[in-house]
This record gives sequence, structure tokens and C-alpha cells, in this order.
Amino acid sequence: MKTASRFLASLSTLAVVAASASPAFAQSSDDLVKAAKAEGELSVIALPHDWCGYGGMIDGFKAKYGLKMNELNPDAGSGDEVEAIRANKGNKGPQAPDVIDVGLSFGPTAKSEGLLMPYKVPNWDSIPADDKDADGAWTGDYYGVLAFEVNKDIVKTSPADWADLLTPEFKNTVALAGDPRTSNQAILAVYAAGLSKAGGDAANAAGAGLDYFAAMNKDGNFVPTIGKVASLAQGATPIVVRWDYNALADRDTLKGNPPVDVVVPKTGVVAGVYAQAISAFAPHPNAAKLWMDYVYSDEGQLNYLKGYCHPIRYGALVAAKAVPAELMAKLPPAEAYSHAAFPTIEQQNASKAAITTGWDKTVGANVK
Repeated sequence: MKTASRFLASLSTLAVVAASASPAFAQSSDDLVKAAKAEGELSVIALPHDWCGYGGMIDGFKAKYGLKMNELNPDAGSGDEVEAIRANKGNKGPQAPDVIDVGLSFGPTAKSEGLLMPYKVPNWDSIPADDKDADGAWTGDYYGVLAFEVNKDIVKTSPADWADLLTPEFKNTVALAGDPRTSNQAILAVYAAGLSKAGGDAANAAGAGLDYFAAMNKDGNFVPTIGKVASLAQGATPIVVRWDYNALADRDTLKGNPPVDVVVPKTGVVAGVYAQAISAFAPHPNAAKLWMDYVYSDEGQLNYLKGYCHPIRYGALVAAKAVPAELMAKLPPAEAYSHAAFPTIEQQNASKAAITTGWDKTVGANVK
């Protein structure tokens, strides 16, 4: 398992960052821009505006190129996105996704099925080799760590670690931010709980995670509802296990009503890389390539940072002093991530298979 060394290597250059530098990035070719504008539109999927700065990303892309954006199923999970490609192979209309944004383990499986179109963005060389497919079928775009988002009006003492969530004081309070049978975020949450329970043993994390949630469900602490900002605020899911960037964005959105605590657990800290890819059957392939170019430009990558995500080109941006100081100041402290694990693709594939197939039998909670 990878540790947080990649993350900390990027953070070690923080001291040299000063004021903002104007974004300057490798440009899309004039021919690509022209071809994309001729197609006139782009269909994206699973991009809620409060996720990782995607509202600003979409607005920036539309303002720059003037294309119509078809925003499909904002609440879809990674498995749903891949299924949308499968189901729309012959569909040339706006309901067929041109691009997807999925958990890292979903990229290789989609590639193996022939569902992805290889493409390398102009800034390809500044993306870490571990976070991209060598052929360009998928490319990592951002990452964060799993955290506990806590409604402080209801939960007076925030949990500090995974073991705390199993205690009686948290009865009927804990929810996941997705269905572990389809959602990358929820799958990795189960994995993270298991990694904590198994003492850092990645080989047994998936099974230990299923056992952990089985115990939580049996004891009545687990709420089988997909946790969102509304359910958190209303008290239906007072604690939601979700990506830190989503939790931090929710804290901003709620503005203290209710107050929100965002806790990175002491153990089982798991970082998750997401990946961008183009459908092999994209109705608007040139618009899709233009979108990819924008996502990986300095401008696009800083949109992720505004949403509390660490963009995949974070190290390159920091080294170039292209990160505004005010954005850097809003990030959680580096020590919160000092023991984060970056599961390899092989580990993610194995845990995904075990968790998606074992959830119903072991845990038996129908999350919806």
C-alpha cells in the first residue's frame, strides 16, 4: 500500500508559496476548439456543483468555450456512470455521457471492457505516473481523504476514530455517503473502517470492514440512508462518512446552522484518487477532449482546490507558485494526512469486488 509520502512531498513545498500567480497552461489546439464548438454540447454525469468545485469548473468551461452542458444524474455513483456508458453505446443523443469522473479502480475495469477512448491532455507530463493509464484511457484528476462529518447540534462529542462509532452513544447516527454496492466513496469507507479494525493490514481490510459495518448495523448505530448535507442538517444522519472536501464544503454551505465538525480519523485514513475518462461511444468526442484539456489546465485544477480537493497536478502547481495563498490557507493541516494510505489499483479492485458482492450477505442493510 502506498503511504502519504506522495501527498507530503507536495506539501513540503508550502513554505515557498506566496501570492497568486496567473494560471498559464498548455492550450488546446485551435482545431480541437473549432471541432468541439461545431458539436455544440457536452454531456457530463455525476457532477454535483458542490462536489470538489465542479460548479465553478462547469461555469468556467461554459464561459470559456460557450458549449451547452447536459448535466446527467448528479447523484450517480461510479458504477452507475460506467453502466450509463454500457447502456448508451448506440445513443447519440444528450442522454449518453461523453465523459465520466469515477473512483480510480473503475478506470481499469472500464478500459478492459473497451468502454473508454484513450486521450492524453496537453499537461500529461505533469500528472504523476501512478495516477494515469499509460495509454491515456483514464487519468487521475483529484484526491481527498475520508472523514467524519458531524452535526454538532446533535452529537456533542465528536468521534475521534472508527472504533468510537461502534459505541452506544452513537446509536442511530452513522451513515455512508453512498451505497457500498455501487459507490466508490462508500466502498472505500468500508475499506477504511476495515483498515483501522485490521491494524493497517490491507490484505484483510475489505473483510474486516464488512464485519465492522455488520456489527454497527446489528447494534443499531448504522443508518441505511445515503447521507447528504440535507439529511445531516435535518438530523436524519447526524454523522456522515464522506470525503473531507465534501464535508468541508457542506460546512461552508450550512454556515453554522447547524455547526459542523470535520474529523479525520486517527487510524484507517484512506485517500481516494478519482479519474476522468472519455466514453468510447461519446456523441461529442471533441467536446469531451476539450473538457479534459480544461480540467487538467491550471485554471481547471485550481477549481478543484477551491472545492477543498487536492488536484492531481497539485505538486506541479505548488512548485510553479501557481496556487493562491488564500486557497492554501483554507486546506486542512498537513498533519491530518500524515498517515494517509493511498490504496493501489490492485488493492482497490480486490476490495471493490469483495465489498460490492459481500455487503448484502454480511451486513444486510439496504442503503438507499
